[in-house]
Amino acid sequence: MTGPDAAVSAAAAGADAVGLIFHEPSHRHLTLEQAAAIRGALPPMVDSVAVMVNPDADYVRAILDRVGPSMLQFHGEEPDEYCAGFGLPYLKTIRVSGQIDPASRERDYPRCHGILLDTFTPDKYGGSGLRFDWGRAAYSGTKPVFLAGGLDVDNVREALDTARPYGVDVSTSLETGGVKDPDKVLAFCRQVQALDNA
Repeated sequence: MTGPDAAVSAAAAGADAVGLIFHEPSHRHLTLEQAAAIRGALPPMVDSVAVMVNPDADYVRAILDRVGPSMLQFHGEEPDEYCAGFGLPYLKTIRVSGQIDPASRERDYPRCHGILLDTFTPDKYGGSGLRFDWGRAAYSGTKPVFLAGGLDVDNVREALDTARPYGVDVSTSLETGGVKDPDKVLAFCRQVQALDNA
C-alpha cells in the first residue's frame, strides 16, 4: 500500500493485512511518515506488516517506534535470531527456486510465525509478478504457509487448490499504473472469500 485510502479500501474489501514496504529499490517504498499515516487509518483487526530486506537494526527500531506495525516480514537473508529479536511476530520469506527446499529452509526459522513463499528472481526481492511451481508450497511443515508470486484473480483458485496455503499475498496484479486499483483488490478478495466459503 502506498496511501491511506488504498489501505482502507483493501480492508473494506476483506484484506486481513496490508503490507508496508521499507525497501528503497521498490516503487512501493514508504517513508516512516507515509507508513504511519497508513497504519493510523486502518480499522481494528486489520494487521499492518512491515516488509523489509536485510534491514539495519536501528532502522527496524525506528519503524517500530514511528509506525507501530503489528507484524514484521523479513524478505532477505536475515537469520532467525535477528528476526526474532524485535519483540514482534515475524514472517520469513523464502524465495523459491529449483535449488531451494522450502521444508528445509523453514527449519532454519523456528521462531517465525509463518513462512511466505515467493518466486526467486536474481535481480529483486519480490514484487516480480512471476509465479513458481505452487506444488512446492504443499509440503508438510510446522508453520503456516503464505503463498505469493504471480497471483491474480484468474489463477488464485488454482493456487489454493494446488498449494493449500494458510493465506495468500498479492500485490503486482492488483495495480494499475503502479498503484493499487480498488476494483482489482475487491475482485481478488471476493474470489478468495468465495473459495474460502465453498
